[in-house]
Amino acid sequence: MAPESRRVSRYTLSAEAALAALLVLGPVALGGAAHWLAWPLSALAGLASVLAAVGARRQGDTPRIPFLAVPLVGGVLLCALQLVPLPSAVLGWVSPEAAALREDVLVPLGLTGFRPVSLEPSATWRELAKHGAYLLTFLAAAQVCRARASRKRLLSVLAFTGAAVAAVGLGHALFNVETLFGLRAYVHARPPLVTPFGNPNHLAGYLGLTATVAVGLALSAQPRSRAWPFAVAALLSGAGVLLSLSRAGIVFFVFGQVLLAAWLSKQRREARTPAKPSWGRGAAVLLGLLATLSVGAYLAADNLWAEARTADSVESLRHGKVEPWPMMARAARAFPVLGMGRGAFEAAFPRYQTEANPNTFTHPENAVLQVTTEWGVPGLLLLLLGVWGFVGLVRREGHGPVELAVLSGVAALALHNLFDFSLELPACAVAVAVVLGAVARPRESERMFSRSTRTHALPTGPALALAAGLTAVMLVALVPGGRRMEDAEAQLSERVSARAPRAEVRALGLSLIDVHPTDYLLYRLVAMASVGDGAAGAKDALAFVNHVLYLRPLDAPAHRVAARALLHLGRRAQAFLEYRLAHEAGDTRVLLTEAMPRARTPEELATLTPEAPGQATELARSLVGMPERRVLGLAWLAWAREHFEGRPEATALWMEEVRGRLAQGELDAAEAAWAEVERWAPDALATHLLRADVWRARGKGAEALQALEALAKRFPQDVELAFTLAARQQEAGLTRRARDTLDAVAPFLTNLQQRARLLSLEADCFEREGLLARALEQRRSVAGLVPGPDSHFAVARLQERLSRYDAAARSVHEGLRLMPPGGARRAEMEAWAVRLESHERAQVDARRQELLEDPKAQEREQYLRRSQVVSDSPAP
Repeated sequence: MAPESRRVSRYTLSAEAALAALLVLGPVALGGAAHWLAWPLSALAGLASVLAAVGARRQGDTPRIPFLAVPLVGGVLLCALQLVPLPSAVLGWVSPEAAALREDVLVPLGLTGFRPVSLEPSATWRELAKHGAYLLTFLAAAQVCRARASRKRLLSVLAFTGAAVAAVGLGHALFNVETLFGLRAYVHARPPLVTPFGNPNHLAGYLGLTATVAVGLALSAQPRSRAWPFAVAALLSGAGVLLSLSRAGIVFFVFGQVLLAAWLSKQRREARTPAKPSWGRGAAVLLGLLATLSVGAYLAADNLWAEARTADSVESLRHGKVEPWPMMARAARAFPVLGMGRGAFEAAFPRYQTEANPNTFTHPENAVLQVTTEWGVPGLLLLLLGVWGFVGLVRREGHGPVELAVLSGVAALALHNLFDFSLELPACAVAVAVVLGAVARPRESERMFSRSTRTHALPTGPALALAAGLTAVMLVALVPGGRRMEDAEAQLSERVSARAPRAEVRALGLSLIDVHPTDYLLYRLVAMASVGDGAAGAKDALAFVNHVLYLRPLDAPAHRVAARALLHLGRRAQAFLEYRLAHEAGDTRVLLTEAMPRARTPEELATLTPEAPGQATELARSLVGMPERRVLGLAWLAWAREHFEGRPEATALWMEEVRGRLAQGELDAAEAAWAEVERWAPDALATHLLRADVWRARGKGAEALQALEALAKRFPQDVELAFTLAARQQEAGLTRRARDTLDAVAPFLTNLQQRARLLSLEADCFEREGLLARALEQRRSVAGLVPGPDSHFAVARLQERLSRYDAAARSVHEGLRLMPPGGARRAEMEAWAVRLESHERAQVDARRQELLEDPKAQEREQYLRRSQVVSDSPAP
């Protein structure tokens, strides 16, 4: 009796239930990203394999191992090899980079023990458990799916699970819910379709596979009336792919559907005597694809069109995904023998990152680079072996529509992972293991033709022992695998934030570094704690900073910590060089917020001056704009002008020289500097504006105003020129002309800041003219456009002049809410609010007394209140 009709053991059915639970659990556990998933994944995979082996014995079958299990076995063995602690000599031969890390970083810290090849052992322990689970899942699926009913049920579970995930996303979109089930908000991502998958690319890859499997089930359903549930599931999953807005996911989903249609058409052409007309299957797939695209376009046409317009095709792909590949390839070349350790990419790659990037690369987002960097050449060979096994599976005869759909979906997902890493997470990986097991299952028709089969027999006893033993290994591996980098970083960061003693932080840091030797953040946290002790901990801080820069050469915060330590040690020249390196590594504010205020001499400012275009000008503008740093800034400008002579920055530096000299009252020097500006940029608008400033400082206000008005006629659309002219016209008492100037430039405003500045200038005009109510209206509009303490305080000042003390007090409190705590200015504003409230109480008492003495005053009071409510209503 053939296995297809033989009674299935209850153990096999239990194994089927365990596999079905795995298929559902992956998507539910945030697409496999949940940390807790590792334990049930290992337990269910081990349980399924053991039950499948027992079921095979009860049914009289011999467990067979498909050829595709070979690369999975190789992956488990490679993970295990990477975790073996090696002496330094052997480690230096197997992995020179790991040996260099031990000798240059760990040994100087007193961590002299044997080290494994993996640069992040805890992650490799987790990957060992995961790969063992995938292997056992594949083998269990290959055994369970020998029964047609079990095979169909498992594939149906996958198809309907994908449809359920898509339906969850559609429900969230329908009710405009941006958090998962209203409970969980995605912090680091804003997925277009809210599902348990936080990454839209992973969602698209998963739904593309489930949709293709559902199409195969629909095509093979008998009678045809039973195909509708699978067709609906395929339509839902396909629409989910489109609504995910994943460009690569959509492309490879379409590819999978077209590939399936092509294979079905080829199968029909090669069939000599088809049992019934099958010409419609390929066309049905294409019609289903067209229906899916139509539904997706109907639901999200605008979003899809916007996403397509931003694609820029190859150029966008090159800058987004492909640009980092050369860096990753160089990292892979550094680990040819056994790789850097499975799962160690996130921790180890920063050492080989040659371009500053604010984001952390957790994966290469390319399957070939992933296995090459983490497993070296053996991993690449295993990948080629897997491709060979898949091609052999494709060439296997006797595939029905379901098998062809599975192969199409897996091929599309694999190609998608050349630009993504969805197969690194259990949701997609388990689904692929189950469906490939269903296709690679041993067939009764191949029993007599052992040379053509791709399976190998294994006695039941050894199979059961291997399944149980690997399950035990997986569960044991999860114990050291539970120590994660982010947990270690949070633990050490908490101690540093609590200002724990330096010795305590150092001891804790070393214990965590021993577990996570390539986590640069641990070294940096210890350095920060050490530099907080001043000169006493400066040398220790520098030692840890050197380790940080070994592990991550482009770490800007490490350079900043080094600069602080060098300042404590009195090595100021080196300190300012470190500040400059921090800026060049990506810390764009360190020069202005920390380095420049600490500089004492022009030489120190010269040391921290970057060579990048525009940076010297920004530094000069900041120095000249601070009265307490202006003299030092002017002295530095003499060096900067000579250093940047002949570059575009030279003219801008002369302009800052003019402004600085004018602020210092050095009019002759300012005029001489302006002459240099005119020599290098005679026709620039900024040159003419500076000339007007020089004339105004010389007491030639009328000539300066005439020059500005002439410039306004030449440059009628220049907003900044109009603002400057309006301010000068106000100073001259020409408020009506100033408002005309502002009205003329109003159509050319481009942002809220410019709009707020225009309203502020108009408010100044109205205030000078005594039109306080109109000035108040403009000030309130400014506070609505650009909320800030000063905006609300300006409103309060006008309200106080209008004797609206209650409204003025409220405006002051609005400004106080936007101010940082502490400070003399805050205390001054709080005292102002108290005075206003006191005036309001006195005013209320006086009005109450007036109402008691004059019966007709109540009617006037009600009228005044209505008028005040109208005038105090928010401006549009």
